[in-house]
Amino acid sequence: MSAPEMNQANLLVELFVEELPPKALKKLGEAFAAALAESLVAQGLAAANTAVSHFASPRRLGVHVENVLACAAEKSVSSKLMPVAVGLDAAGNATPALLKRLAALGAGASAVSQLRRAADGKNEALFYDSIAAGVPLVDGLQLALEHAMAKLPIPKVMTYPLADGWTTVNFVRPVHGLIALHGADIVPVSVLGLNAGRETQGHRFEAHVSPVVVTSADSYAAQLKDEGAVIASFAERRADIVRQLQAAAAPLGFKPVDDDALLDEVTALVERPNVLLGTFETAFLDVPQECLILTMKANQKYFPLLDAAGKLTNQFLIVSNISPADASAVIQGNERVVRPRLADAKFFFDQDRKKKLKDRVSGLAKVVYHNKLGSQGERVERVRAIARWVAEKVDADIELADRAAELAKADLLTDMVGEFPELQGVMGGYYARHDGEDEQVAQAIADQYLVRRDETEDVSNLVSEVLQIADRMETLVGIWGIGLKPTGDKDPFALRRHALSIIKSFQLLGAMFAMDKTGLRLDIDELIEFCLSVFPSGVLGENVAEELKLFIYERNANQLMPFFGAEAVAAVFSNMPPLHEIAKRLRAVRAFAALPEAPALAAANKRVGNILKKAEGEVGGVADPARCVEAAETALFAALGEIAPRADAAFAAGDYTASLQALAALKTPVDAFFDHVMVNADDPALKANRLALLNQLHQTMNRVADISRLAA
Repeated sequence: MSAPEMNQANLLVELFVEELPPKALKKLGEAFAAALAESLVAQGLAAANTAVSHFASPRRLGVHVENVLACAAEKSVSSKLMPVAVGLDAAGNATPALLKRLAALGAGASAVSQLRRAADGKNEALFYDSIAAGVPLVDGLQLALEHAMAKLPIPKVMTYPLADGWTTVNFVRPVHGLIALHGADIVPVSVLGLNAGRETQGHRFEAHVSPVVVTSADSYAAQLKDEGAVIASFAERRADIVRQLQAAAAPLGFKPVDDDALLDEVTALVERPNVLLGTFETAFLDVPQECLILTMKANQKYFPLLDAAGKLTNQFLIVSNISPADASAVIQGNERVVRPRLADAKFFFDQDRKKKLKDRVSGLAKVVYHNKLGSQGERVERVRAIARWVAEKVDADIELADRAAELAKADLLTDMVGEFPELQGVMGGYYARHDGEDEQVAQAIADQYLVRRDETEDVSNLVSEVLQIADRMETLVGIWGIGLKPTGDKDPFALRRHALSIIKSFQLLGAMFAMDKTGLRLDIDELIEFCLSVFPSGVLGENVAEELKLFIYERNANQLMPFFGAEAVAAVFSNMPPLHEIAKRLRAVRAFAALPEAPALAAANKRVGNILKKAEGEVGGVADPARCVEAAETALFAALGEIAPRADAAFAAGDYTASLQALAALKTPVDAFFDHVMVNADDPALKANRLALLNQLHQTMNRVADISRLAA
């Protein structure tokens, strides 16, 4: 075994802390491991492809890095000193400036003879080549630890005193222990007033030994599990919870509610999970299941159980952090705690139904929406106006759309939504049905806060679609119009999400009207302009229509790029086609790009575009065949006369694939034209006619998309 290999061993670092914030734990664990390993790699102490494992439990952050060197390898260093004219005098001797610079690098006058001359731009410079010692692990790990801790995405920093009672430090939670093991050896590093050792603590109540003395980096996880009753790996603990949840639910024929965020949070709350089954009174099932599920998940971190039809049962799963021989007391305690929560939900539901939604609408005038945009009541009137306009365009029932918009925000004034804001819309739908409103109205109210509808392939309720569009567009135009645009990763009003919802609505409605053999009359430009008109004069800024349209199209382009590629997306979006046609045009462009003629036609189209851009004066739209004097231009004119009508007819019929593929026959006459015809002829009339011919060609080729964007 070579010396470097003998120097290698696996590294384990653990910070033992007070209970970490559960919603941030997963990210903290991943970030700590990634940053520490990144620093070790940068210092040459670990290979770029080294295996890294992270540990994160309620009371620890840890990382295991394989094959870490005890000392990084030596490396060659080349230091540029100064220009030769500055470093050496006329006799070739070192100047004081050069000697001073060498001394700063730890080299004496004897190093002058070893300096290397090399070109440096227009001048020649002196370079000093040396061998730098590798970083020892103790120094490199100290730096890596400090780097990793500084880069942690800490939600809120905590300041706390060290053992001396005077010194204070900052971290996410107080740290009480530090392990740093290289193989079986302690690496003497320190952070936050703690020196590294090999001791940690296991489970608060069920550890078999205290402290757990970790013998080596590789025994850490196993020792914590066997001696400390802790599953240190976040991923392993999460997988164990999933397994136990499924095992507990399967014999009952039920399924735990699917919620990744809840699963991550619960994983961050326990060190060794133990899943137990609890029940509550069936009378509570009269309350809408969304309310019961939310209160159990949000307040108690339970996993409600659903039957095969997706209906809530009166049983739920508890993920406990203790595993007593008799779990009945734990189960009974949790059942006793959940009942008041469910009783509150039932009380809110019963009280809310005593007052109709329509009787709450007037109260929205007292609820501030935004200080520049008025009250929720004023917003409702704007949404109603937009909904009526959209309903007329898509042949929806205008009165039902208006009613849905009128009642849509009324549930904001209910006790249930006051307690659980996440149930906005959902509760409005229940209350609307209870009040005897039309089912389309109730469903539209319930659907209004749907974030995305990727699984929806058709429009089941036009009133829902109308309300979605009206609500999203009022928000987009209003919030954008007062200057609160998304910046970077900040989008507090979810305008990006609203734009995606508008795009989805246009896609669904476009597909629906295509099946009916009629065209969608809803146009994004007209929609934005109408939305602008419902706001009071002087409230919104300038250029809102142009900016907002571009924003929506950019969101759609970003959404489609992974599926169709940058070139196809650029080709289609350059024409800014109707939103509901974009996906169909992209599929057509993809099919066209697969043709053998496509590269040559795309390159020719790019050339045509450049020629037309440079043309002086107005270019004619129709060429005169009588002025075609070269055989190649006559042939192109004839080919266009035959192919353009077919391409145009397919385009008019919405068959964009056929329209583009018809262009394949133009390759030969186009190639011949550029081989044999001089466009910029000396005769002005001849030049104008040839430009007009190219203009006809350009328009025919680019109706579906700008295919020049496909050129290499």
